[in-house]
Amino acid sequence: MQTATRTIGHFINGEASTTPGRTADVWNPATGEKSADVVLADAATVDAAVTAAWNAFPAWSQMPPHRRAQVLFAFRDRVVANVDALARIITSEHGKTLDDARGEVQRGLEVVEFSCGIAHLLKGEFSAGVGRDIDSWSERQPLGVCAGVTPFNFPAMVPMWMFPVALACGNTFVLKPSERDPSLSLELAAMLKASGLPDGAFNVVNGDAEAVDALLVSERVAAVSFVGSTRVARHVFALATEGGKRVQALGGAKNHLVVMPDAPLDDAVESIVGAAYGSAGERCMAISVVVAVGNETADALVDGISQRLATLRIGPGDQAGVEMGPLVTREHRDRVASYIETGVSEGARLVVDGRALSGRPGFFLGASLLDNVTPSMRVYREEIFGPVLSIVRVESLEKALMLVNEHEYGNGASIFTRDGSAARYFDRNVAAGMVGINVPIPVPMAFHSFGGWKHSLFGDHYVHGTEGVRFYTRLKTTTARWSSTQQASSPFSMPTMK
Repeated sequence: MQTATRTIGHFINGEASTTPGRTADVWNPATGEKSADVVLADAATVDAAVTAAWNAFPAWSQMPPHRRAQVLFAFRDRVVANVDALARIITSEHGKTLDDARGEVQRGLEVVEFSCGIAHLLKGEFSAGVGRDIDSWSERQPLGVCAGVTPFNFPAMVPMWMFPVALACGNTFVLKPSERDPSLSLELAAMLKASGLPDGAFNVVNGDAEAVDALLVSERVAAVSFVGSTRVARHVFALATEGGKRVQALGGAKNHLVVMPDAPLDDAVESIVGAAYGSAGERCMAISVVVAVGNETADALVDGISQRLATLRIGPGDQAGVEMGPLVTREHRDRVASYIETGVSEGARLVVDGRALSGRPGFFLGASLLDNVTPSMRVYREEIFGPVLSIVRVESLEKALMLVNEHEYGNGASIFTRDGSAARYFDRNVAAGMVGINVPIPVPMAFHSFGGWKHSLFGDHYVHGTEGVRFYTRLKTTTARWSSTQQASSPFSMPTMK
């Protein structure tokens, strides 16, 4: 007997909703089998979610900040109690290992925990007696309905970069997760409702570009947060800002790791392998280019990485001991695999070829290593977003820094060295938003903020941390006069504080 296919819908105004319409397939990447249908929201469904958030905003925004924090505290406790279950949902639809999925949930929780204390950051400033009988003060107020459009690679963490901060600041929220792994967001919505969040304050619409564009043009949406490719980030930024919305749109990346001749080789190799091939390279902070300073350094790295990749354990993410799972879809796997041949045709040396795994069930692609890559090659210029690592050889730190700074992306960059002066020079001069010194993936903690430079970010604010609070609030300054004497005449000159 054939089992009926599960249907994944939306979460609107506190209720699960499965409206008729177009659908897309959801896959189990480890088996290559279809696991569900996801309903793709049309403009009317998006409008229903936005309307629910609009109607919920007055009461939620006027709730005292410590009461909003209590809801987030309760939500945090529910997530902690269900980390393993949430990780299994992520692994079943994305493919990453359970350990990696648990780590993703934990990094999202850090933002929830930060958001529980946001009341402190909402305090304004007060100045008494700025003029005779006049006081002045400022406060940060919520924007209204905020929307988040999030990618497939972090179905828990990236949404939790956004909505906890937005909710804590008094906004309501509409989330459009990736249609490739849509189930996790619905679980988070149910947990928020069970934690006491009022109906309509958080909504989920699953969908594709049609749903995204409906959010971008909605007159009731005040702000949009986006994480994804640079191509789409440009579109999101242009269309949303045209409508007067506040936008933070995080785009693509090509993260470089510079290895100096004095770096501890064993540490560098292990760090590179984890940072390049963890989560099958499907991370916006993955190391995709190693810049080796000196041929001797490069030769040692190629040898060490090759030996480590020979022992890399690849398989279904829910199996014990597996270090790297499959890619998210067959199409994405084939796209990543095509870059390997492109690199070879352009003159790179293929040291490790991971394409042999592509014949097994599921969307597997082994780890690949390309040496003698040059800046003119597509494998260097473009974001591959898979388990393909390029080695670029340079003669000096100055040339390494020039290489990093001339790339169109500026998300993250790292250096491995024992020399403090080299590290300081790199940190002060590298054109990247996040920098690691002997740290391969320099993702900031929740109380700092995440974001890149150049074509890796469109907008003025990073996500979470104090930058996130500024993004999800606007400043209001009030000047008040309480005088015991009556004003004799109307002032027609510029008012001053005499």
